[in-house]
Amino acid sequence: MPRRFPSEGSPQNNGPSAGKILIIDDELAIRESLETLLTLEGYDVTVAGTAREGMMQLGERSFDVVLLDLALPDKSGMDLLPEIRAMHPEQAVIMITAYGTVENAVSAMQSGATNFIQKPWDNEKLLADVRTAVARQKAEEENIQLKRALKQRYNFENIIGKSEPMLKIFDLVAQVAPSRSTVLLQGESGTGKELIAKAIHLNSPRRDKPFVPVNSGSTPPDLLESTLFGHVKGAFTSAVASKKGLFEVADRGTLFLDEIGTMGMDTQAKILRVLQDKKFMHLGGVQEIQADVRIIAATNVDLRQMVREGKFREDLFYRLNVITLDLPPLRQRREDIPLLVDHFLGKYSEENDLPRRQMSTEALRPLVTYSWPGNVRELENTIERAVVLSSDSSIGMDLLPDHIVGRGTSVPRLEAAAGTTLFGIMEDCERRIIVDMLEKCGWNQTEAAERFHVPLSTLNQKIKRLAIEIKKKNNHRE
Repeated sequence: MPRRFPSEGSPQNNGPSAGKILIIDDELAIRESLETLLTLEGYDVTVAGTAREGMMQLGERSFDVVLLDLALPDKSGMDLLPEIRAMHPEQAVIMITAYGTVENAVSAMQSGATNFIQKPWDNEKLLADVRTAVARQKAEEENIQLKRALKQRYNFENIIGKSEPMLKIFDLVAQVAPSRSTVLLQGESGTGKELIAKAIHLNSPRRDKPFVPVNSGSTPPDLLESTLFGHVKGAFTSAVASKKGLFEVADRGTLFLDEIGTMGMDTQAKILRVLQDKKFMHLGGVQEIQADVRIIAATNVDLRQMVREGKFREDLFYRLNVITLDLPPLRQRREDIPLLVDHFLGKYSEENDLPRRQMSTEALRPLVTYSWPGNVRELENTIERAVVLSSDSSIGMDLLPDHIVGRGTSVPRLEAAAGTTLFGIMEDCERRIIVDMLEKCGWNQTEAAERFHVPLSTLNQKIKRLAIEIKKKNNHRE
């Protein structure tokens, strides 16, 4: 019968459990050895000597990790693994066997095992593997529960976060979505402004109508007005036929204007007219067209400052700034990073037809402490790269970029002066990191942006915001 280890004074009795472990092994000595080792580490351990007993335990309660013997008296571990997966698709399973071969390891991993350990095992390695598997399982469960809760509350898709700043954003989205009001999303590049805009649209009465995004920054200024408002045949040289604009495409839906701060003043005036009168005209046309469109605008620059500098219309700013949502940068929501990492590991493992990858505890640490100037987009690119380059299920430090893990960097230690704010310290740290990378790239901003895994425009904006003086490029590279 399954037995619980009754260790008085052990860590599991003095505090919260480090995790719930099920051991399925037919050898009593092995079960007791593993039970003692894991219990002393604070785990809540349950044991079973047969496949049948193990499945009974899995049916009665949940476990973070199952340690499964390959050779069981009533069924092999390889045959039991698919049954476990059918009952709990995301269950972490570590195979343990005295018959460890490359073929067995490959078969186990292909069948969905999280890891493979051979008897006799090294205690430290086994504990490290268990810790990694428990951490991944907890993150996966937390992610599933969070997404289920959010979907029940707001029907959000692809938005991941449990931190206080993100929960506030979710609540604001839920409040503003049903209204007709214009929304302005502010935040650094890569913080997920388009995802939030989609969430607002999908939770609004316009959800069944089009959501139309347009990136003002990537559309040439001479084509932006035609893209937004359409044109009649002959309006300009290449207008060989009339064409609808995105305001018509988005009729009764939502138009998402990203990087609105890059719009020229003439285009801003026409956007203002649509907001005021809900009418516009095709380029070259004379007939007014009604526009029942909700506008959600986004910017990664300070529009107030642009207004002061005469680069953005004040009247348009106040029309857009009815409801403002400030999206936090990733460095201000670090507790979301493990959830995001796990999400992207699953996404890119599936996209590349690879067995589910997992991040080692050692590799996760620098991901949580790194400043992420490119925010969630940079993190996603980093995880995609690691998944594509990985050769087995565990991703280690060697697959992370040098600037993230600190290889070859020498950013000076920060000394906080009296009265310095946390925001000021973080800006100083970000400035030093960028300057350090620019120096390593001979002040080649394109190369630095590539090594940071962010668009060049993002890096240039940060250089401007942080008042970094660009030095003349060196012709000599060490």
